[in-house]
Amino acid sequence: MASPSASPKFGCPIDFAEPYWYQGFHSPYYHDGHRRFRDTVRAFVEQEVKPHVDEWLLTGYPKELHEKAYAAGIQGLIYPKEYGGTRPDDYDAFYELILADELARVGGGHVLGQMAINSMALPPILVAGSDYLKQKVVRDVVTGKKNICLAISEPQAGSDVANLTTTAVKDPSGKFYIVNGTKKWITGGMMGDFFTTAVRTGEQGFGGLSLLLLERSMPGLSVRKMPTQFDTTHSTTMLTLEDVKVPVSNLIGDENAAFGLIVVNFNHERFVIAAATCRLARLCYQEAIEYAIKRHTFGKPLVDHQLIRFKLAEMARQIESLHDMLERVAYQFKCGVADHKLGGQCALLKVQASKTFEFCAREASQIFGGSSIVREGQGKLVERMYREVRATSIPGGSEEILLDFTIRQAVAKARRHANSHAAKL
Repeated sequence: MASPSASPKFGCPIDFAEPYWYQGFHSPYYHDGHRRFRDTVRAFVEQEVKPHVDEWLLTGYPKELHEKAYAAGIQGLIYPKEYGGTRPDDYDAFYELILADELARVGGGHVLGQMAINSMALPPILVAGSDYLKQKVVRDVVTGKKNICLAISEPQAGSDVANLTTTAVKDPSGKFYIVNGTKKWITGGMMGDFFTTAVRTGEQGFGGLSLLLLERSMPGLSVRKMPTQFDTTHSTTMLTLEDVKVPVSNLIGDENAAFGLIVVNFNHERFVIAAATCRLARLCYQEAIEYAIKRHTFGKPLVDHQLIRFKLAEMARQIESLHDMLERVAYQFKCGVADHKLGGQCALLKVQASKTFEFCAREASQIFGGSSIVREGQGKLVERMYREVRATSIPGGSEEILLDFTIRQAVAKARRHANSHAAKL
């Protein structure tokens, strides 16, 4: 069998500053369609995004940017053509890996961050929503005209989804739910026209949860932007729900059957976060090595100090390992491995991503020295990314929760195997 062809070189020529297949190495995963899409996203980011980042950090990025991204063939990438999607005929998970990676080259700030949030909040409607809901929401979101947010977490329940307390009680007519509660850390809430919202319609625990589509125009729904540790052109928000009257027709899937939809959605969320985080770590490395070559200390270039080279080598080692892990998970998605089998893999992937980014952000800051603690000058990008670290290690499941989840799954399987083996003796 012929070996996969090498890709033409693309992007930054510094070793490890781009994924290996950008730099002329062979890969079994990528073909000309992937390369063309990569070129498209790179050009869009360079022309339509990067020149405006500093301004948008103060004002937020314009919602109209999503329509531009749709026209460029980016916004509709992952969605079915029947709803306006621009999914290629040879679409696979590597296209989305490229998309998340290239968008993250901005270096923090979450420009077009709503695109990722839409990709997390829309699947429950695509999978379980009625034709009415699909017609109401999907095409407008896909084409960039409107946006949808995922409203799961609450002040007292982040990863602990089973203990959500926002209630949805049917009114006497049986035609409406009356929703009361608070949703916290809702990414993109300031842009959201719709909210895929987890509510309690039944008993305590997993079995009493439902998903409702809430609309921004509904009386009693208010959104407040929350200040964050990291810079953002997007938003992290608090939703207050006071006697919000929601038609029963806005129920997504069956009543009291939302937990499966919520959990399955987590795998995709963690994959997207990990892909973007890998590029942030890579940017830390790229910024650091370029600075170390031109900066002189004690009569010689900073990079000529052995300890600095060691830091750069450790960054490169961890980044390349993380990227290999991303491709392994992407390949499982491409091969159609069932979501419930990928929980541990996606959990470990996200943890690996945030830990790699944290290491690279720290080491890049150390290499930049004082320039990395001010929001201007040569180190301002590293300074911004350093404050981004916690925004990758906590949302989508904290490192501690995900590591515990992974091993609890492994232990349960090991026990079943041990019990089965013992029964045969």
